[in-house]
Parts: sequence; C-alpha cells; structure tokens
Amino acid sequence: MQFSVPHHHPCLTGHFPGRPLVPGVVVLERVVEAIEAAHGPLGPLRLPQVKFLRPLLPDRPARIVIEGAAPRWRFEVHGDGGVLARGEVVADG
Repeated sequence: MQFSVPHHHPCLTGHFPGRPLVPGVVVLERVVEAIEAAHGPLGPLRLPQVKFLRPLLPDRPARIVIEGAAPRWRFEVHGDGGVLARGEVVADG
C-alpha cells in the first residue's frame, strides 16, 4: 500500500513548526489500515516492536510492506531514503 500525508493535514500543525514531520502515530495508523485492507477488521492490537529509522516528510510517498498472517504481522515502511519504520503488529482478539 502506498500513501502520503498532505502538507495541510491537521496532524502537522505544531509537529514541528518550520520543519513539519509526519508523527509516528499517523504512520502506524496507515500500517493498521493496510493490514485491515488485506485481512478485514481487527480487534485490539499490540505493537510489541516498532522502530522509526527516518522521518516521513509531508507530501512524500511512502510504501508499506506487510508479511505474515493473523494474528502476527511484520511491517516495513519505505520512503525516499530507504526504510522509514519497521515493526510488528499482533492481534489480541
């Protein structure tokens, strides 16, 4: 799944003035959306491991790669400079 966060998105206000960065929680929200698009709605989730390696800038493309099957998936988020984030999502339901 590919996505970008437009420069006018409300999450960027104050994060950070003069050099906006997409908050990690918004990136993780897109990861969960990608998993749900492939596997249907999920219940409660855990994120036992997440590492942010590079920032995602507004209007820049990113691509989510998901591996695994319920109840555990590994993910990577790729951007211009390589891997932006990686981690694991576990469904508790």
